[in-house]
Amino acid sequence: MILKTAWKNVWRNRVRSLVVIASVTVGIFAGVFSVAFMNGMIAQRFDAAIDEEISHIQITGKDYVLNNDPSIYMNSGDGIVQTVSVIPGVEQVVVRKMITGMAGTASKSAGVQIIGIDPDAEKRIFKLYKTIIPGTGDYFERESKYELAFIGQDLAKELNIIRFSVDITVLSRLGEKEVPVEIIHKLKSISGRRFPNEKKFTSTVTSILTKRELKEYGQLIKEEAWSYRENSRMTLTFLDKDNNQVSSVFRIAGIFDIKNTMFEQSQVFLRNEVISRLTGMDESSFHQVVIRITDIRNSESITEDIRSRFPELDVKNWKELQPDLAMMTDYVHQIYGLFMGIILAALAFGIINTMLMVVLERTKELGMLTAIGMNKRKVFSMIMLESVFLSITGGIAGMIAGWITIILTAKKGINFTQYAEGMEAFGYSAHIFPEISTSFFVMVTVLIIITGVVSSVYPALKALKLDPAEAIRTE
Repeated sequence: MILKTAWKNVWRNRVRSLVVIASVTVGIFAGVFSVAFMNGMIAQRFDAAIDEEISHIQITGKDYVLNNDPSIYMNSGDGIVQTVSVIPGVEQVVVRKMITGMAGTASKSAGVQIIGIDPDAEKRIFKLYKTIIPGTGDYFERESKYELAFIGQDLAKELNIIRFSVDITVLSRLGEKEVPVEIIHKLKSISGRRFPNEKKFTSTVTSILTKRELKEYGQLIKEEAWSYRENSRMTLTFLDKDNNQVSSVFRIAGIFDIKNTMFEQSQVFLRNEVISRLTGMDESSFHQVVIRITDIRNSESITEDIRSRFPELDVKNWKELQPDLAMMTDYVHQIYGLFMGIILAALAFGIINTMLMVVLERTKELGMLTAIGMNKRKVFSMIMLESVFLSITGGIAGMIAGWITIILTAKKGINFTQYAEGMEAFGYSAHIFPEISTSFFVMVTVLIIITGVVSSVYPALKALKLDPAEAIRTE
């Protein structure tokens, strides 16, 4: 009876109730979609870090990370790989050689970390081979009489290996992608020119296009003007095991793009045997062991197991290698709960205001109900249920709207190409795919019910303080 009465009371003033429900719907929708967006961004960053950069666990010689000293190495005689491989939960193990050096071309140079790998073994742990930019080569798959190096897109730009040019073909492709004719006409003024780096190209394009045109089409123009000459060369300079300087010319095997500027600018991959030959290191020696496990939840226990077996080595799991990412993933649910709590707290004031108006408008009615025998508990329950109905109706509508929007945007993602440079500098992709778990909707539903109950307390107490005799005389 109380339930039915409370539901009918909600719709006695239809316009006012719909306004409250609409405000709750918009607030919940905004909160749910914002959380899904942030969750998708963090999940993509986490997957990229594990699958392309660090994996789950790394082993190095004692203090190697602090000193970056190539003389601190391990060797196969220690039985490290064999021991780690049979630990329960370990899926794959690979070894790497690592040295620091300089990468250079005729016009530019940059400091890099040179990593020696076994390409076939690396494929079982990392997905870098899936991030190759089409037309730039492959992942050490072709036979070549030259030494090959696998590098990132940002390093290739830094060394002017990647250049930018506008010609008839580029203008034609832009036209096919529905770039306005007036913009193509402006770009004809630089047709035939080759720009040695992205900075000069961006500066020139900025000088001939308006801010609005740049914001809408600047990234597309840059992508189409991007050019790379196959088998481009660069020189790597580093020290061998006897601290003698060594320089060697390498052809570019392929160029990867993982949306992480720092990683792309600093990493150069060679075959293990090439580093061994050029530095004079023993082929069985290595600087780093990279481990992939079957269940990431066991990373800390497996790390401790390895540490107990090799106390003389540095063993770090992904949380220790990237503490900022670990902090976000560990506290992400608390952050989302706090975010939704703030939104619901703001909405609660609107519900309280509405319910106070309801109580004041129905003073005489509430007095009569009390006079004919409705006890205070039932009056309190009725007011509380009306508040809960308002909040939960708007909440369900907001969650449904958010869920549908998440499904629609998750198919193709949301592209923030105009902010790509800034986001990639921190390792985040500018193409976000929102995602959210079912447990989040359960949490939001509980918070909505709590909001409705809390919002009803003050108006209900106000109703209980009414004197029946005076309330009945109220006009």
